[in-house]
Amino acid sequence: MLAEQILSGDRRALAKAITLVESTRADHGEQAVALLEELMPHTGKSIRLGISGAPGVGKSTFIESLGNYLTEQGHQVAVLAVDPTSAVSGGSILGDKTRMETLSVNPNAFVRPSPAGRTLGGVTRRTRESLLLCEAAGYDVILVETVGVGQSETAVSDMTDMFLLLLSPGGGDDLQGIKRGIMELADLVLVNKADGDLASLAKQTVSDYRAALHFMQARTPSWTTQVNTCSALNNEGVESTWATVKDFKEALTDSGELDSLRAQQARAWMWAETAESLVADLKSHPSIKALVPELERAVLAGELPAIVAAQRLIMHYKSAE
Repeated sequence: MLAEQILSGDRRALAKAITLVESTRADHGEQAVALLEELMPHTGKSIRLGISGAPGVGKSTFIESLGNYLTEQGHQVAVLAVDPTSAVSGGSILGDKTRMETLSVNPNAFVRPSPAGRTLGGVTRRTRESLLLCEAAGYDVILVETVGVGQSETAVSDMTDMFLLLLSPGGGDDLQGIKRGIMELADLVLVNKADGDLASLAKQTVSDYRAALHFMQARTPSWTTQVNTCSALNNEGVESTWATVKDFKEALTDSGELDSLRAQQARAWMWAETAESLVADLKSHPSIKALVPELERAVLAGELPAIVAAQRLIMHYKSAE
């Protein structure tokens, strides 16, 4: 029933399904697996874009501008906006629908904020499943907005076709602040806020980054990372950005790299799920639960190396099987 509703494009059913895959309840997990298996043949027909950038660079404004443009062109756009979670309280702001006021009420768009939690990579653990659900619901452009920018956020490249990095105007010393790992993963670098007094600085920033990219290895043989300007606030550069995305997809499709990329991502996804499931099973095992407090105490007190404690847990787990 839920699968049929999703395939018909029912937005409420899609939201319900994403809540299901994000749930940590065991029974919900079983339902989510069955649902994904049923919907799998209807996935894979979208272009998947990961969008990252430092806080304040204008990611949400850019996504709203791009999303509204794409819906005007006849596309169905889904936005999976990962919201920051407090490391102290565990609470999440979940304010992306507020920041994307027009896109969130666009009938041809679906905006879903989700808390990042403690997941490395700036994406929720279930973003991959949410992406598949959106594809099954008929959305042909999936935008994944990640939290901030940092080394760990390269995880977004493991589930998207193209990685867009948004930057603010600025060169010289600012160039040193962008981690090399992020730059090497970027398929398109956009210098946002290229308007008003910042227009000339934005052009200089583009020149600086183009020069820097000459010393970095291309991510794929058939595509060279491009650096352009845009002004999301004024809707400038959005059309050309989409043209670049289409060029990227065409280049990687023709070379066969897009299919290969997605196959490798699926394999990595399988092993990531296997590792997470094994750790969850280990932690929930009764004999392990009894052993953990003493081992943690010994590690915290500096009496036992962490690697030794880990090996004892694993050996105990194996012997308890």
